[in-house]
Amino acid sequence: MIQNLIYKFFSTDMGIDLGTANTLVYVKGKGIVLNEPSVVAVIKGTNKVLNNGNAVGIEAKKMLGLTPPNIEAIRPLKDGVIADFDTSRALISYFIRKVHSNRVRGLYRPQVVIAVPSGINEVEKRAVVNSAERAGARKVFLIEEPKAAGIGAGLPVEEARGSMVVDIGGGTTEVAVLSLAGIVSAESVGIAGDEMDEAIIKFMRDAHNLQIGFRTAEQIKMKIGSAWPLEKEMTLDVRGYDLTESLPRKVTIHSENVREALSVPVNSIINTIRRVLEATPPELSGDLVDSGMTLAGGGALLRGLNKAIAESTRLPVRTADDPLTCVARGTGITLENPFLMAVLEEGVGHDG
Repeated sequence: MIQNLIYKFFSTDMGIDLGTANTLVYVKGKGIVLNEPSVVAVIKGTNKVLNNGNAVGIEAKKMLGLTPPNIEAIRPLKDGVIADFDTSRALISYFIRKVHSNRVRGLYRPQVVIAVPSGINEVEKRAVVNSAERAGARKVFLIEEPKAAGIGAGLPVEEARGSMVVDIGGGTTEVAVLSLAGIVSAESVGIAGDEMDEAIIKFMRDAHNLQIGFRTAEQIKMKIGSAWPLEKEMTLDVRGYDLTESLPRKVTIHSENVREALSVPVNSIINTIRRVLEATPPELSGDLVDSGMTLAGGGALLRGLNKAIAESTRLPVRTADDPLTCVARGTGITLENPFLMAVLEEGVGHDG
């Protein structure tokens, strides 16, 4: 009892959006305090994190593609779930330490709410919980990403009516219809921002015989990528490695061609949305005629994606305010909402 009171005094409860591409941390009473890449730099073959366990996040991402042979900058999560237990623990531990940097070391054991894909299995859930517990969490709660996204986007998830959210992250797209603080119908697919980048890399290789990396592909997506015809089409100069000449080369690409390349992952996301709509009870489907759906996550920022989805589903589609932070905000709002925490207590709470 006394020990728990000490932990509560020295610890700061946290909500974590543990994403494939980026991790965001919400601190109770303060809001989002950290937003860093989900990358860890380790010595190959040892999983030992560089720089005394601090080569994580921004510092580690700088090393992607630039490391010597004995150092590896890796993403410990794939498709939104833990692919490497040790480095995931290092990632979570780094963020807990950073939030508690001014506290007495060893006395902080925060209560943590972590967002996870709705489609993960019990083994994968346990891996997330174990990583957080071993990183220092006192108590761990798991909340499904689409539910957290809906809460963070301000949808009336506690009410007895349907709300629909489409959360497009780095590794997964989460589509769900929510009602009464629960998920009525949902689907989680491993097609999201990373697959869009891969589609652009393939386009550059097939159409221009040019090899580019993920950072360049992401820049192309952000600068001229779209899912719907633009009012004014754009061009962009891209530098890469010529696969025929084995030399650096620059080419000019057009937004129309990038949109065609992106049509494969975009159509897969739209098909997922349609399947969730088909699985939604008629009463809640009727609610969606007026309320439509809300887009969250980094993928929601792709130009014209809302128009492409609206055209296919004939439903209103809006993009959430600050879609990149919806899931993190949802974990934080849950931390501060007794009813939502009670729901988690009943379902997926775990004591560390």
